Amino acid sequence: MPVAVQIDLRRDVARLMSVPARSPAQTRLRLAAGEMIGAENLVQAAFSFRFIKLDSCRDGELHAGGEMIFGPRLVPEQGELTTLACGVATIGNTLEHRVTALFTERRPALALALDDLGNKLLFEVSRRLQDRMLVHARKSQLTMAGELRAGDPGLDISYQKAVVRLAGGEDIGVQATARFSLTPLKSTAMVMGAGIGLPPANWSRCDDCPSMAKCKLVRPQDVTVPADQTGAR
Repeated sequence: MPVAVQIDLRRDVARLMSVPARSPAQTRLRLAAGEMIGAENLVQAAFSFRFIKLDSCRDGELHAGGEMIFGPRLVPEQGELTTLACGVATIGNTLEHRVTALFTERRPALALALDDLGNKLLFEVSRRLQDRMLVHARKSQLTMAGELRAGDPGLDISYQKAVVRLAGGEDIGVQATARFSLTPLKSTAMVMGAGIGLPPANWSRCDDCPSMAKCKLVRPQDVTVPADQTGAR
């Protein structure tokens, strides 16, 4: 089970600090938040993933690794779905504890700036996780298409625990709570379909999001990785 810990995000922090905010005051807050991350070692970035061979796939019920996930959107119209690719990423809980402390200290503006920077860093770790999974698929001569996270249209939130377990979340300290949120809070888990000759997905997990038109993040892309590609996007 591939695991990456102590991922160095210093370049990502520096890049994000250099992006101007809406106002000089917000830019100063972002700089202060970035400096705080470095000075206090607030980010412990890590990810884990596993490719689990399907035991059966019928009417959208995907059985693998002792779990059943109902994910008909992951079943392709062509090709053969053979595997579930599950991944989990986190930046740890130190940053969120610091955000809480800043609110207690009545420094809400800095707390919000730090929280926003933490969200962006989690996005960067998630992208690295996806890239590693794509490379792993290529080496295994598999193609991948589609991505869902529990709570997306097409994957009920109740499958959060199953996805985290299959991805090996406990190896990097990530768990799903009784109400299916993740702890540490700044963590994310995903499942993708993998197999033989899968066509590119004609849908995205963002399709039904009401904020898609104004989203400022790079929109996650659903991809297929032929065996002769490197997995780079």
